[in-house]
Amino acid sequence: MKIYTKTGDEGKTGLFGGQRVSKDAPRVEAYGTVDELNAILGVVATMLDDPHLLERVRHIQADLFVLGADLATPADAGKAAAWVPRLTAADIQRLEIWIDEAEAELEPMKTFILPGGTPAAAQLHLARTVCRRAERRVVSLEHFEPITPEVRIYLNRLSDLLFVWARLVNQRAGVQDIPWTPPTSKQ
Repeated sequence: MKIYTKTGDEGKTGLFGGQRVSKDAPRVEAYGTVDELNAILGVVATMLDDPHLLERVRHIQADLFVLGADLATPADAGKAAAWVPRLTAADIQRLEIWIDEAEAELEPMKTFILPGGTPAAAQLHLARTVCRRAERRVVSLEHFEPITPEVRIYLNRLSDLLFVWARLVNQRAGVQDIPWTPPTSKQ
């Protein structure tokens, strides 16, 4: 099988189930942003020296493939819709457990923080912002087509986890989070 098919040369792409849509359709925007998030997590993985955290990042990357397949499959896709795996409440609960575990290691936040710190933490902050954009794309898609509710909830929880992990990576590296200091006077 060749990597290029030429079927997208006219600006259309195929969804699971065979339907062809514009490459800028809300559904494609949603799963495309999830793919972008997955790629950023791939960059994060190259920067981690904690095998336990790396294993969890890889688990999330696998989840994002499931989530992307779900988004690429319209509800009316027939047999394809029945075949596609879906995330469940248990997957969301796993993220919540990971958030709680990480927060147990961290000092409570007393102020907003600026994204940054170690390269891995900075990339986790970037991943968080792309995750939020993916969530917004899913919400936009929901205005036009039904989606599996767990998709939206998973992305919401994942952005929280990525934020907490950015802080955790900084702390474990001995790097302080950068507090946001509001301006004291207008300039």
